[in-house]
Amino acid sequence: MSACCGPPSPRSAASRSAGSPAAGAADAGARVAPSLKSLRETADLRHLRQIIAGLDEGVILIDPDETLLWANAAALAMHGVERIDELGDTVDAYRARFQLRYRNNHRLEADDYPIERVVAGDSFSEVVVEVTVAGESEPRWVHQVRSLVLNDGDEDAPSCVVLVIQDVTARYEAEDRFEQSFNANPAPAVICRLADLRFVKVNQGFLEMTGHARDQVLCKTVYDIDVLRRADRRELAKERLAEGRTIPQMEAELDLPGGGTKLVIVAGQPIDMGDQPCMLFTFADLEPRRKAESQLRHSEERFTRTFQMAPVPMAIGARDGHLLCEVNASFTALTGYAATEIIGRSLADAGLWSSDAVRADIEAAIEDGRDLRAHEARITAKDGGAIDCLVSTEAITLGDDACLLWAFQDITQRKATELELVEAIEAVMKDTSWFSRSIMDKLARLRAPQPDLGGAGIDDLTAREREVLALICRGLDDKSIARALGVSGNTVRNHVARIYAKIGVNRRTAAAAWARARGFESEAVAVGPREVPA
Repeated sequence: MSACCGPPSPRSAASRSAGSPAAGAADAGARVAPSLKSLRETADLRHLRQIIAGLDEGVILIDPDETLLWANAAALAMHGVERIDELGDTVDAYRARFQLRYRNNHRLEADDYPIERVVAGDSFSEVVVEVTVAGESEPRWVHQVRSLVLNDGDEDAPSCVVLVIQDVTARYEAEDRFEQSFNANPAPAVICRLADLRFVKVNQGFLEMTGHARDQVLCKTVYDIDVLRRADRRELAKERLAEGRTIPQMEAELDLPGGGTKLVIVAGQPIDMGDQPCMLFTFADLEPRRKAESQLRHSEERFTRTFQMAPVPMAIGARDGHLLCEVNASFTALTGYAATEIIGRSLADAGLWSSDAVRADIEAAIEDGRDLRAHEARITAKDGGAIDCLVSTEAITLGDDACLLWAFQDITQRKATELELVEAIEAVMKDTSWFSRSIMDKLARLRAPQPDLGGAGIDDLTAREREVLALICRGLDDKSIARALGVSGNTVRNHVARIYAKIGVNRRTAAAAWARARGFESEAVAVGPREVPA
C-alpha cells in the first residue's frame, strides 16, 4: 500500500546537528530567540496538561530546545511505555528508541521524523508512519500524525510545538487483510474510485481472465476499460454507479486487449477504501458456458440435419409418456402421418401399434430400462394398412430432457416374399416322388436352414421347455401359453428366454423354424398338468 503522507519539507543540512543529544539541544537553544520564555517556565504548561490529559488522541508537547516536555496517557500507550522518559528526554533520544518508516517501506531519515519536522517548524497533517521499537524487525503500530505550533501571544517564535497522534493500526491491518484476500481471491475483481471512476486496484484473477497488464488497468476509468460493455441493463448500472449504489448482476461483454470479447456476469458493490468511496466490481467468466452452448447448438443442428435426411423412418419422443416431439420425412412416408398430425401424441394414442399385446410388450421393455434391438412388431399406417417392422429404440438426451429415439425398418415385403417362398416349397413338397434325395435336402434347408451340427438339439430342452416350444409352434402368444399351462406370464417368459438361449435364436418365428427343421411335431406334444402359478 502506498504511503498516505506528503514528502518532508526540504531544509538546509545546517539546520540540524548530527551530534549528541546535548549538542543538539545546544544548537536548538541557539536557534530560539534569547527573549523567548520556555513553556516549562510558565504556569501555562500545567494548564495545557490539564486540558489534553483525557484526550483519546496522543499528544506530545515539545519545547523549542527539542526536549520532550510532556505526553498524555494516550501518547504513551501508543508507544507502549508508561513514562515520558521512556519516550526519550529529547528528540534525538526518541529517534534512537523508535524507528519510523512510511507505509511504502521507505525508512525515514533523521530529519524526516515527524517529531523532527515539527520542531523545525514544518506544518503537516495526516502523515502515516509505521512505528518499530528499536531492536525489533516488525512494526508494532501505525500512527497518523499531524503538527500544531503554539505561540506565546504575538510572538512569531513558538513557545511550544505539539505532535498529535492517532493510532490507526487496526484500520490499516484491516486494509492489509482486505488487500491480501482481494489479491488472493481467484474471482476476477477490480475497484474504482467513485470520485473520478478510475481503477485503483485490480487482482490477478481479472488480469488472467482478460489478458490485461496491471499498469494497463490502474489509473484507467471504467469507460476506458468498459466493464459494463453491452450490459443487458447498462443504463441501470450507470445510474447505480453514479449514485454509489449496488449494481445487480447482469451479463456484459469485456473487450480483450488482443481483440475479441469475453462474456461475463458483472456486479458492483460500494465499499470504502480509507476515506474514499469506491465500487468493487466482481466478475464470473461465462465464456466456457457460451462455448459449450455454441457446441451444443451446432451438435443439435448436425443431429437434426442427419435425423431429417436419414432414409430410416425415425421418431423422437419423451421417455416418460412416449409423447413424440419430432418425426422425420421417412417416418411420414412409411406411416402416412405428417409431423403436425402426430407430434404431441404417443404412438399408442395415434393407434400405430396393431394390437394391445404388441404395445404392452414394447412399453414393458422400455419401462424396464431396456433398449429394443430389431424387435419384430406390426404397426398400422394412417390408411389402415398393416406394416411389419423391426423396431429399435435408443435412450438419448436432448438439452436436459430424457428422450427415446425410435427407428422402424419396414420388412413387409421381405416377410411376404418369405411366406410366398415357404408356400411354394410346401406345395412342391406335397408330391416329392419325382425329386432326388439331394434336391429334397436342399429344399428342406431352404425351407428352414439347418443349424450347425454342434448346436443344441431337442433333447437339450426340458419337458416343460418342449411343451412351451410346441405351443410357440402352434402360434400361441405368452398369455395364451400361460393359460394353457396354468402358469404365470413371468414363468412363460422365463421358459421362452431359456429356450432362446439354448437354441441360439431371438424370435418366435425362428424358434418355430428351428423346431420344424428338427422334425419336432408340436401337435404330438401333450400339454402337461397345470402348475401352481410361480
